[in-house]
Amino acid sequence: MTATQTLTQARPQSRLSATGTPSGRRRAQRILRRLPVWIVVTVLLIVVLYPQLWIVLGSFKTQSEFLSNPTWALPESLNLDNYFQALGRGNVAVNYRNSILVTLPSVALIVFLGVAAGYALEIMIWKGRKGTLLLILAGIMVPGQMILVPLFTIYFRIGITNTLWPLIITYTVMGLPLTTFLMAAYFRTLPREIFEAATMDGSGPLKSFFVIALPLMKNAILTVALVQFFSVWNDLLIALTFTVRPELATIQVGLLNLNDQYGSTQYGPLFAAISINIVALLIVFVFLNKKIMAGLAAGSLKG
Repeated sequence: MTATQTLTQARPQSRLSATGTPSGRRRAQRILRRLPVWIVVTVLLIVVLYPQLWIVLGSFKTQSEFLSNPTWALPESLNLDNYFQALGRGNVAVNYRNSILVTLPSVALIVFLGVAAGYALEIMIWKGRKGTLLLILAGIMVPGQMILVPLFTIYFRIGITNTLWPLIITYTVMGLPLTTFLMAAYFRTLPREIFEAATMDGSGPLKSFFVIALPLMKNAILTVALVQFFSVWNDLLIALTFTVRPELATIQVGLLNLNDQYGSTQYGPLFAAISINIVALLIVFVFLNKKIMAGLAAGSLKG
């Protein structure tokens, strides 16, 4: 037998050994290595999603079902009365309107002022900018609970306690330090040569900010805006402190008021209001998830 015939007969065997049992064993080993990760991810999904599913299903139950049936029991019928009761008698529709009127202006002011401050601290060169950044960062270390009473006194003396302005001003001031810090980190990733070239072409700081900085920072701006949106929308302490009239209550404060005349909690309307809140925020997060991840990754890289 020649050497060529020997190699020809050996090739199918080597090919079989490469695609036969050893590869199947390696595939099984990879699956076994990934199995603990899949189990952990599955458990985390159940822990996170089960309470939300339980609340949504509970929004269709009657008060008697909550009191007599087990907590894990399914609703007997898909009744929408709880939603109508929450939006109507529970005044939840007005609470949602107030939350929108407070959240949108607050987030707009936080983002615009924070982006402008980050641009001035990282792109523009002026004496004392590092000390100013440290002074702004000191605002993150101040607990918000310490300034609520002095702020309420100031708002009362200037006569704006019966409006939504105390909430807008407080949210804006408390959100600026973190937003400025994040935007400064994002601007630090941009090559300074871009702005130097724009300056050589006759572009001023204001034009460079609107024409160059804002388009380059759109993912980062969207990420910061969503973080602040969720923070303002879900806040309870500040809204509860500065809300002096029921018609000015936000959604988080309104959820505390879904009680009947004897003070007992109406679980059906309460779960319906919470479900509307959860589903609305979940839809926003799902559609903008990729933008959020892109913005978070942009701030972690040095340009």
